[in-house]
Amino acid sequence: MVGLCAFSIIAQPVLADSIPLVRDTEVERLLKSYEDPILRVAGLEPSAVKMYLVQDSSLNAFAAEGQNIFVNTGLLQQLHSPNEVVGVLAHETGHIAGGHLIRDSSAISKAMVPMLLGVAAGVAAMIAGAGEGGIALMGLGMSASQAQFLQFSRAQEATADQMGQKFLRETHQSGQGMLDVFERMADEQAMSAYKVDPMAMDHPADRERIELLQRIADASPYKGVKDSSEAMHAFHMAQAKLAGFIDNVDMVLTHYPASDNSEEAHYARAVAYFRQPDLQKAIAECDTLIKLEPNNPYFWELEGQIYVNMSKPEKGVPAYQKSVDLLPDAPLLRVSLAAAQLATEKTVLAKPALDNLKIALRQENDNSFAWFEAAQAYSEMGNEPMANLSTAERYYNSGAMPNAAHFAMMAQKKLLQGSPDWQRATDIMAVAGPEAQKHH
Repeated sequence: MVGLCAFSIIAQPVLADSIPLVRDTEVERLLKSYEDPILRVAGLEPSAVKMYLVQDSSLNAFAAEGQNIFVNTGLLQQLHSPNEVVGVLAHETGHIAGGHLIRDSSAISKAMVPMLLGVAAGVAAMIAGAGEGGIALMGLGMSASQAQFLQFSRAQEATADQMGQKFLRETHQSGQGMLDVFERMADEQAMSAYKVDPMAMDHPADRERIELLQRIADASPYKGVKDSSEAMHAFHMAQAKLAGFIDNVDMVLTHYPASDNSEEAHYARAVAYFRQPDLQKAIAECDTLIKLEPNNPYFWELEGQIYVNMSKPEKGVPAYQKSVDLLPDAPLLRVSLAAAQLATEKTVLAKPALDNLKIALRQENDNSFAWFEAAQAYSEMGNEPMANLSTAERYYNSGAMPNAAHFAMMAQKKLLQGSPDWQRATDIMAVAGPEAQKHH
């Protein structure tokens, strides 16, 4: 399941209780822009709440122990407006603010999240060969694991609803979106009740609950507030991008035909042609997008991604560099740029690649793929002790403790005793060593 560039990896073998995550800067930042104002009025620190995008087509989101919010790609693809998404997020924030923890805390291993974050290095994973069969397998894994999450009581759901509506009022947003989503869930639940396991449902939505939500939403002075045209555009662009990467290519090209000259149609087609793969058509769509918005970092990112994944990293580097210049605080963009630089196999680019990786790792120190690329950069520069330490970090963050201990020991032997890097190797050995012994 690996594309032509390592940053297109989707996931390692899906474990029974793991969650297949997707990484994409544009979608992640859009979700954060929805959630952060809600968190502030809820008295929560935005930087302390982690949001994850889950590769799952179902209409769902859930909060989990440790102030984590998981949003399914299906939620973003199926909803109609930012206000609907914000409504769901406000509800999930209500669960966090209300202290509603999942009943079985062992259902999510704390080690799984950073491992998946490092491995699921981009929405581009869907082009990496898994195809619909891979999506189906992941769907099976999610179906098995979702039954373990968030079996909330009716009281908790009602509390989360009311707190969420309060957060929406305090941020001057309509509560109608939340109502519309849960009403839709109630209708779908009613239509398929004969085949639904009530214990597996995350958000039981009966008529009594909907009627209460209706009264609360109607009483809000902000009931009539609508999403701005700019907010709707950003939302539609994210939907088009997700469709391009996740949906069947023929379906994408049918939904966004060549006759559609909207910006989101060009975006979806660019990705779909990329997946075919048709380099000429994909780049042509990218060029159209860049002419429309020359300062959009995500269009440059996509162009870089297309070139790199089609074995033209020397053309991908300038595009990725432009994306980083436009959005210098985005670690995933820097990791992709570094991967492209190293893929050229030009020794002169190893140092710039390492510099980019160091900046990215200061923001996402648990990104396993960034550590993998750092090891390549150090090796290219002839620094084997640091290559070994980076490899140890990679395995440590992916939960492979025997390998982490092995490479940390190799690094420690040749690093300057007492130096910060030597101390880090020692720390990894101290933690990973006992774990490694358990496997013998």
